[in-house]
Order: sequence, then structure tokens, then C-alpha cells
Amino acid sequence: MYDYIKGQVTRVTPEYVVVEQQGIGYQLFTPNPFAFRKSEELVQVYTHFHVREDAQQLMGFLELSQRELFRKLILVSGIGPKGALAILASGEPTHVIQAIEREDETFLVKFPGVGKKTARQMILDLKGKLHDLFDIEQFEFENDQPTLFVDSQANHDLEEAMLALTALGYSERELTKIRPLLKGNDSLHTTDDFMKKALQLLFSGK
Repeated sequence: MYDYIKGQVTRVTPEYVVVEQQGIGYQLFTPNPFAFRKSEELVQVYTHFHVREDAQQLMGFLELSQRELFRKLILVSGIGPKGALAILASGEPTHVIQAIEREDETFLVKFPGVGKKTARQMILDLKGKLHDLFDIEQFEFENDQPTLFVDSQANHDLEEAMLALTALGYSERELTKIRPLLKGNDSLHTTDDFMKKALQLLFSGK
């Protein structure tokens, strides 16, 4: 229904962003809302309109390839839109593609809501069908130049990242385990930084 929306990001929350275009604010659920920044500059967001009996939602993606992988994932039995967003939140679609091609169930079950049965279904349904879409290239979100923040701002950004990860389906136990490794890390300056580092820790089994 909608291929993309080009407008200004007016709101960023742990679950979604709002992109305003011609006076209308579109609520877009994204893998990592904090990859977006409130700005008067125009941003182009690729969209997927998801309809079910009890809800109609717009999903938003900074990269076209992310949207196409999302569409492939939600065709797999056991993976819904929330689960697909959680898989894409790592910011490394190529790792997902490579895991599917290698039949690496151990990697795939690290995503929230993905058990062995779903991981095996992903491999059965998608192996050999993703290379043409993505050409095994890595997609990265853009970052602002590092900015100095006071401790209270850093704590705020960390808590926002924790809320976003909770919304994606990560458990309190998992987040409690990695929180000490994030808190006080001077190399992390934004919520997006905390998100990316947290996902790295979750996947490394720290």
C-alpha cells in the first residue's frame, strides 16, 4: 500500500517513531527506533503495512533490504511482525542470512521468541532464497558524531535502550545480566550506541 514515506521525524519512543509528512504523523514500528533522530531534515523510510484482525500497523525501515528481509521472515511459521523486528534489531541482516545458509540454529535461537523449531523452519523456508535480495552486504545505521553527555543523560539513554529491548521481547533476566557491562561505559554516548552494544553482548552470551 505504501512503499515509503519521506518526512520529518518528530517523535522517537522505545517502540516506534513518528514521521510527519504533509501534516500527518505516521506511527512506524521499527527494529531500532533510536537509529532515528528528531530533526527538521527529511528522512526516507521504507514501509510495510501489516494488517491483522485486531490491528493495522505500519513498519518502517531505513534500508530497503531490511524491509525485504522483514517480509521474508514474517512468511515463516512461528515468526510474527514483532519477532521479525527483533531479528532485524541487531543491525546485521547479513549475519542472519549467513546463519540461515550455514544452518546455524545455535545463532538463530538467540533471538527472542525463536526456539529450535522456528529456527529450523527459517532454514527450511529461506535457505538459498536470500542471496539475490541482499548480495550478502552489511547494513549499518548512521551515527551522529560522539557527543559528551552528563551521567544523568547517559543513564536516561541506557534506560531507553532497555525499554526498547524489552519491547522487542528480551527478558528482564537477559537485560539484568548485561546492564552492568553497559552502565558507565564511556564509549557509549547515545541510546543507539547502548542498543547496538547490548545486542552484541546478548549475542555473545555475556
